[in-house]
Amino acid sequence: MFEKILIANRGEIARRVIRSCRRLGIRTVAVFSEADRNASHVREADEAVMIGPAPAADSYLKAEAILDAARRTGADAIHPGYGFLSENVAFARACADAGIVFIGPPPQAMEAMAEKDTAKRLMAEAGVPVVPGYQGDDLSDARLEKEAAAIGFPVLIKAVAGGGGKGMRRVDRPEEFGEALAAARREAKAAFGNDRVLIEKFVTCPRHVEVQVIGDADGRVVALYERDCSVQRRHQKILEEAPAPVLPEILRRRMMAAAERGAAAIGYTNAGTMEFILDAGAPLGDDTPFFFMEMNTRLQVEHPVTEMVTGLDLVAWQIRIAAGESLPADWPPPLNGHAIEARLYAEDPARGFLPQTGRLVHFRLPPAGGGLRFDLGVAEGDEVGVHYDPMIGKLIAHGRNREEARRLLLAALNDCEIVGLVTNRDFLRRVLAHPDFTAGRFDTGFVAAHEDELTAAGTPEDASHELLALAALGLPVLRALRTEEMTVADEELVVPDPFSPWDRRDAWRLNLPAREQVELTDPTGTLHRLVLTRTADGIMVEVDGAGTLHAVWLEVGAAGDFAVLLDGVMRRARIVELGDSLHLFAAGAHHVFTRLHRRFD
Repeated sequence: MFEKILIANRGEIARRVIRSCRRLGIRTVAVFSEADRNASHVREADEAVMIGPAPAADSYLKAEAILDAARRTGADAIHPGYGFLSENVAFARACADAGIVFIGPPPQAMEAMAEKDTAKRLMAEAGVPVVPGYQGDDLSDARLEKEAAAIGFPVLIKAVAGGGGKGMRRVDRPEEFGEALAAARREAKAAFGNDRVLIEKFVTCPRHVEVQVIGDADGRVVALYERDCSVQRRHQKILEEAPAPVLPEILRRRMMAAAERGAAAIGYTNAGTMEFILDAGAPLGDDTPFFFMEMNTRLQVEHPVTEMVTGLDLVAWQIRIAAGESLPADWPPPLNGHAIEARLYAEDPARGFLPQTGRLVHFRLPPAGGGLRFDLGVAEGDEVGVHYDPMIGKLIAHGRNREEARRLLLAALNDCEIVGLVTNRDFLRRVLAHPDFTAGRFDTGFVAAHEDELTAAGTPEDASHELLALAALGLPVLRALRTEEMTVADEELVVPDPFSPWDRRDAWRLNLPAREQVELTDPTGTLHRLVLTRTADGIMVEVDGAGTLHAVWLEVGAAGDFAVLLDGVMRRARIVELGDSLHLFAAGAHHVFTRLHRRFD
């Protein structure tokens, strides 16, 4: 077994690999760019090496800098994670030349699957069904247009290199082909440095179903069931689940057998994924056709759902196989329940999923365990910058069945608290609650078909008296937090005298009940005036002169959380302050109020 592994990645996957290494008793080395100097993966590794400036091309994609870091720290293996250099054949070979184990498949297997046209030919030779199309050497405009007509519209133009939907265009009519071809080539050239494309028949209602495979040096390949990744936006996965809903068992076994056959044909070892599409235009049956799309010769972002339904640690098995261990004879283990994963991004769905940057001022999730798992790339206080993918992390739920997992994940998203960045949390909640998703009726066009209702910013509503009262009651909680955070480390700092009435900021009045006036605007812009009056048994909260609520403090936490008895009903909430904004989290909802006249705080 290895003594020390360098992780040639950052963020969520770097932290994920560190956890598995720790369980195996292996020391870890992180690499980081100048922008990631204070990142979570750097803090958690045993050692860390700075490899270059913020741009990925000057750091995480710089193979020689990473190999040099491995040599300097004495790492005997490198885990590439996903993205960056994880599918770079030259890097895998450079690791071998340097005497460092690359935790992944052999370079020749990576090379065989690197370009989609070659991969399709190899899979067809191995008896794996492929989408009808053209992957020939003549890539002239005239030849491609002729082949598209022979295949029959609609067709899909796809870049032979890379992924993520770049260099991909759907063409429905012959007169659209020339312009779409030029656009796909330009995009492929810019993204991958390679403008070669292939043409294939477009499956009108495609379901994206992939099979997790893993192979050892003995030549044995095992399929660890499938994942459905059909919920996508612009060819980027958003929600993934295992097993695929409404998939007949015989069809599942056919797909697993095809995946094992294809991986074995190229001498594949370690973890990888065979991606297939099947037509969801008709009810799925035992004989439903499916087609090979591509193979990802690395660990997938969505691997946790497979781990949840099999009980395996796939990263640990990647490491064991790279160290020479064989797969257990009794694999695959039985399927256990259902798991769904949601990718939480710093992005604005209402503005075309525009990436967001800034500091994660406040970030809270419900406790992990009990079927919930969180694989996070950042922590509260971290920055989400412009240089890398804006994924905050992945929320995974496991239940006895799909509905249990769906409800658990939806509840976790309801309890997710974020301040400082716009995220896709509400978008994910709407997807999970959509009737078609709940029923398993979806394909890769699901988000596009329902985009308006899934991405709508929502119409602001007038705040109820209860919510306004909770927001106002949060102010003394914030004052208490600020007092606790004050320090005398700076000699110039003037610390309030806790025994002086002149230094108190809690509405104290001589010989009269403490009385505080608060002005808040709600999300509609409506101004509300509240008066808080302390009494012998609590606080009376008057709202807009139209009603009074009686509050009794029950508890106050150390992170802005509090509980009050409000007119006899217990309410739990958390208050977070950002500038003039008060962020109130209560009953699974996030409410933002603007405070006026806060000068006395």
